[in-house]
Amino acid sequence: MLPRAVPLLVDILLIALTALAAATIIYCVMLIIRVRTSLSRVPTARSGISLPAPADGWPSVCIVVPAHNEERVIGALAESLRNQDYPHLRIVFALDRCDDGTEASLRAAIGDDDRFEIIHIECCPDDWAGKTHAVWRGVHDSHGANEADLLLFTDADTTFDPACVRAAVALLHTRRLDMLSLLSTLSSRQWWELVAQPAAAFELMRHFPIHRVNIESRSRPAFANGQFMLFRSDAYRQIGGHEHVKDELLEDMAFAKALRTAGMRNGLMLADGMLHCRMYGSWDAHRRGWKRIFIECAKRRPARLRAWALRLVVTDVVLPAASALCLILGVVEIRSDSSAVGWAGVLLGAAAIASWLVAISVIHRAQRAPWWSALLHPTGAWLTARILRSAAADLDAGRGVVWAGRTYVRERQ
Repeated sequence: MLPRAVPLLVDILLIALTALAAATIIYCVMLIIRVRTSLSRVPTARSGISLPAPADGWPSVCIVVPAHNEERVIGALAESLRNQDYPHLRIVFALDRCDDGTEASLRAAIGDDDRFEIIHIECCPDDWAGKTHAVWRGVHDSHGANEADLLLFTDADTTFDPACVRAAVALLHTRRLDMLSLLSTLSSRQWWELVAQPAAAFELMRHFPIHRVNIESRSRPAFANGQFMLFRSDAYRQIGGHEHVKDELLEDMAFAKALRTAGMRNGLMLADGMLHCRMYGSWDAHRRGWKRIFIECAKRRPARLRAWALRLVVTDVVLPAASALCLILGVVEIRSDSSAVGWAGVLLGAAAIASWLVAISVIHRAQRAPWWSALLHPTGAWLTARILRSAAADLDAGRGVVWAGRTYVRERQ
């Protein structure tokens, strides 16, 4: 039996926890509806496999890949591009100030395939970001890129399903888009990929829901993923190409804004296994990379980053923790005194935990993360909130972003 002084305090705490559990249920139901609605309204890249060729035949495609010291991953990408079933394909690798074995790994993977071209870049102008300059050189210096009907920009840490390019081109044509971007299926091998990555990706999509990005309106959120951007070459040049975004750390977002301003149509879809990416090779790289992403997505506003961090902790850490505690205290209360408050705690706590597990499982399943990684989501959310707060602190202190061998100082807004 509990001491006489404790039951009142337990009842008060339990009432507060049942209110939080009820809030958790409401939040999770709304989240499930929102995610399901978003996913049901937009096809995935895999749906493009069954689409027919355009009536006038497949357009020519040139893939441009910027690479800075990517010997670890570039061979796998080159091999996957060699295996594409697309009929009219050229591939350009722009090696940007590489001082490792990137070129050797690339040449070993390419072999004697004459569809590939390698461009060497020795320096980057001060008024350009490294990646945008490398891609611009790849487009500018390549005969294949200048003549292509479509330009596809991708990252060196991706790999393609053999039908990826064909499916993407078919979707671009069928949906009459000027640019199609894919959200890659992220790898789930290292601990940060299992714990923190799903929470970080979900936080990003919370602010840029897929179905809203795809609406035909100038009020749509401007979002694209630089891991895969397929442009009609005339649309790309009409908005100024990479010269228009030359100093941007997130050139994909800048392109999405330019397309929206020009009244052009861009699409965003889940790759659904057609495009894989291992974004970062270490926890430190994960932290630095996501800080860069969040800083630019928050328009370099520290207050916004801190608000995002607070909301993430409340919805993805506090609410599930409160629901679990509600269930535990409800059981304790029932065993001590079978009261209505105790039963309310048990029922609402259990319902809240169940609804939370369903909601988070839907999110992790959409990312093709292992089902059990959903149990680690609160930890991942806490780590992601720390990244958001650290990004805000960097902006306040004027600390630069170190990326691809260069340091970029981004002024707070």
